[in-house]
Amino acid sequence: MKKEKIQAPKGVSEYVPPASREFEWVREKLITPARMAGYSLMELPTFEDTQLFTRGVGESTDVVSKEMYTFEDRGGRSITLRPEGTAGVMRAVIEHNLDRGQLPVKVWYSGAFFRAERPQAGRYRQFYQVGIEAIGLDDPAIDAEVIAIADQGFKSLGLKRFRLEITSLGDSASRAAHHIELDKYISNLDLDEATSQRAKINPLRLFDDKRDEIKKLMSKAPLLMDYLSQESMTHFAEVQSHLKALKISFAINPYMVRGLDYYTGTTFEFIHEDLGAQSGIGGGGRYDGLMEQLGGQALSGIGFGLGVDRALLAARAEEVVPVETFTSQLFIIPLGAQAKSEALVIASQLRGHGHVVEIAFGERALKGAMKAADKSGAKFVVVLGDSELSSGSVELKEMSSGDSKSVRITSLHEAL
Repeated sequence: MKKEKIQAPKGVSEYVPPASREFEWVREKLITPARMAGYSLMELPTFEDTQLFTRGVGESTDVVSKEMYTFEDRGGRSITLRPEGTAGVMRAVIEHNLDRGQLPVKVWYSGAFFRAERPQAGRYRQFYQVGIEAIGLDDPAIDAEVIAIADQGFKSLGLKRFRLEITSLGDSASRAAHHIELDKYISNLDLDEATSQRAKINPLRLFDDKRDEIKKLMSKAPLLMDYLSQESMTHFAEVQSHLKALKISFAINPYMVRGLDYYTGTTFEFIHEDLGAQSGIGGGGRYDGLMEQLGGQALSGIGFGLGVDRALLAARAEEVVPVETFTSQLFIIPLGAQAKSEALVIASQLRGHGHVVEIAFGERALKGAMKAADKSGAKFVVVLGDSELSSGSVELKEMSSGDSKSVRITSLHEAL
């Protein structure tokens, strides 16, 4: 009886050749500006203690209340697959005392993240992000640099049809003043029980509600930007001034709150006009208070998460993905057992010099092996048989032209 095929879980974004080359291209383009700005890699656990996210991300968020993959491990501990990266970075900074050294702590990360969402184009249960965090200093220039790194990443892909929206969620004094007026406004709205409970935990969450009826109700709500303290207004004005100096275009969106509770001060999102409902390709902001909330010092921080999946969709929509096919420099066709062993040695040595080398495995005839070499896209091919082994020379054939020349086996590196 034939066994049923096992498929990937629903809502997982996975990339296999040749699409994986496009994915890799996007990821590297998004990471490079962070490396160039002196950010160092932080490799994070895929799962964390559930408390990290309930305390750090916020119980009122959809991420925590509806979307986390949480389970009990064999020791009875509550574990959650990471739904975002910032809380994990902050936990690692505290645990490894990175905040006790030179500030700011500047790190980048990339990898898979997990949310139990309704799968659709650009919205997956397993998705990929590139992120950075700059922790330890409350400087508007750092805010501008973080935004500029994201902007440069998208521009390096060749994207043009995206825009940057920014806002300020203020400091604690700003939010306290706004909270009073917002609570008064919400108390007069006719809300269902679940929405009312979310509003009690964090009334700002209603600005992030995607339902049209809630959007309409909140369209006349008091806005946090109208309650910013003088310090918050000055900080936000300096961020804008730096962005203008960098010639980075932006629009102020006073309704933006984003989906995580830890954001304060400068907050931003990049929107791509070709992606419909899932138009957000990345965003982030400042999170003063998060480190203290997780048991660390009262240090400030700012960062972003850029969606690799959505950036790839945007690049495809703008038709800027390079047409790249895998090509090896050399394809070796060994004839016989001794030649196959020698081919392995030659390939290993050439790969050590940085050449991409493939070998024709199996017991193919020469004609079939040449077809395989052609399909591989190899630039050059050599046949390695008894005569070549005894003479120490091979015919290096250029696949595109058909031209060939005799080359000593020991000189293949120089010839390539």
